[in-house]
Amino acid sequence: MKTMTLDPRARRSGRSPGWSHLLGAPSSSVTWRSYGYLWLMLLLGPFALAYVLVTVAVTAGAAVTVVGLFVAGGLVVGGRWWGAAYRSLAGHLLDTHVAAPVPRRARQGFWPRLGGALGDPVGWRALLFMLAALPVTLAGFIVSTACLVLGLGGVTYWSWFWSLPPELAMDSSWHNPAGLAVVALGGLVVLVLWPLAQSGLVALLKLLTRVLLGPTAASLRVAELERSRAGTVEAADARLRRIERDLHDGTQARLVAVGMQLGEAREQLASGGTDAVGELLEVAHASTKDALAELRELARGIHPPALDSGLAVALETLAARAPLPVTADIDPAVEAGGRLAPAIESIVYFSIAELVTNAAKHARASRVHVRVEVVADGGSGILHIQVRDDGGGGATVVAPDGSGLRSGLAGLAERVGSVDGTFDLSSPVGGPTVVTMTLSAVRAVAAGARRTGAGGRA
Repeated sequence: MKTMTLDPRARRSGRSPGWSHLLGAPSSSVTWRSYGYLWLMLLLGPFALAYVLVTVAVTAGAAVTVVGLFVAGGLVVGGRWWGAAYRSLAGHLLDTHVAAPVPRRARQGFWPRLGGALGDPVGWRALLFMLAALPVTLAGFIVSTACLVLGLGGVTYWSWFWSLPPELAMDSSWHNPAGLAVVALGGLVVLVLWPLAQSGLVALLKLLTRVLLGPTAASLRVAELERSRAGTVEAADARLRRIERDLHDGTQARLVAVGMQLGEAREQLASGGTDAVGELLEVAHASTKDALAELRELARGIHPPALDSGLAVALETLAARAPLPVTADIDPAVEAGGRLAPAIESIVYFSIAELVTNAAKHARASRVHVRVEVVADGGSGILHIQVRDDGGGGATVVAPDGSGLRSGLAGLAERVGSVDGTFDLSSPVGGPTVVTMTLSAVRAVAAGARRTGAGGRA
C-alpha cells in the first residue's frame, strides 16, 4: 500500500510525491473518465436543452387550458428521469454519488394532482440543471479538448511537422533538434496542465449535480420528521393496544373474579349460610385492592401524576421509585422560565424512565446518573438530557425490522426525533453507557401563570 510519507532519501533529493502525481495525471483513469463524462454531457446537452425549451413552451402555452396543463406537468415530472440519468452518469464516471431526492407523494383529487405535477420542485431543479450545465459543459469540453490536442500535437510535432504545407508549418529555423525539443517541452507542459484545467470545470459540474439534483436539506428534514412522526403514531397505537391487553387480561379478569365472589357471598347469605361469607368477602376485598393497584400502574404509564407538579418533581419521584440508585441532577433553569410544554415533559420523563429500566434490567448497572439542564441558544433554550449508567455497555440502536413494531432504544430515538430532537448513544463494551438527548425547551402556553411556582419548586 502506498503512503504519502516521504522517506529520508526522497527528502534529501528534493523529490516530492506531488510532482509524480502531477506528471501521472494525464494518463490516470480519473482524467480520462472525466473527459469521457464531458463527451457524454455534450452529447446529451442538445437533447436536454430541447426538452427544457419544450417544457417551458408547453407550460406557457397550456396555461389557458386544463388538459394541456397535465401534459406540461408530465414534462416537469419527467425532469426527475433526466436528473436520475445525470446522477448515474456522475456516479459511474466521476465517483460522485448523489442521493436521490425524496419521492413524489401521491395526491388525491384533480387539482391537487395537477398542482403537484406542475409545481414539482425536483423536476424544476432538474430542468435548471440541464440549462445551467450546458454552457459549463461546452466550456469544459472546449478547454479540455484544446489542451489535449495542443499537448499531444506539441509532444509529437517532431514526427509529423514535415507533412504540413509550407504556409502552415513553422519557420524552418525551428526544424532543428533544439527547436523541436522546445516545442515538445511546451506540448508536455500543456499536457501536464490539461487535467488541472479540466478538473476545475468538472468540479463545477459536480457542484451543480449535488446542489440541483440531490435532495435539499429541507426535504430531507421533512421526510425525517414524517418518518419519526409515523413511528411515534405507531408506537402510540401499540401502547394503546398493550393497555387494552393489560386491562383485558389483568384488571378485567380480576374484577370479574371479584363479581363472582360477591355473587357467591350473596347466595350464601340468601340461603342462610354464613360460614364461608367472611372468607369470600376477604378474598374479594384483596382482589379489589390488587385491581386498584393495577389501575394505578396503568394510569401512571399513561400519564404520571407527578408530572402535574412539573418535570423536576416527576424525575425526583422517578429516581425515588427506581429499582437501583438514581442520582437526578436537575438544573433549576429547567422550570425557572415556566413549565415546559406537556409533550416535551412527557417525552423527557418516559425516555429517562425507559433508560433507567434498561440499565437495571439489561445492563446490570449499579447506579444511574441523570442530568437535565437548559443550554442557552440565542433567544431560545435547548434542553440537554444525559443519562449515564455504569453497566456492561454494548447497547445498540436496532433499526425497525419492517413489522411496524418499534421498541427499545430505536423507539426512544424516534420519540425524540418526533419533536425535532436529537438522540446520541455511546455504549462501548464494558461500559459506561451514556445517552444524550437534546430537545427544544418549548414552554407551555400558561408558563407565565406558573412561573413563580415552578421557579420556587425547582
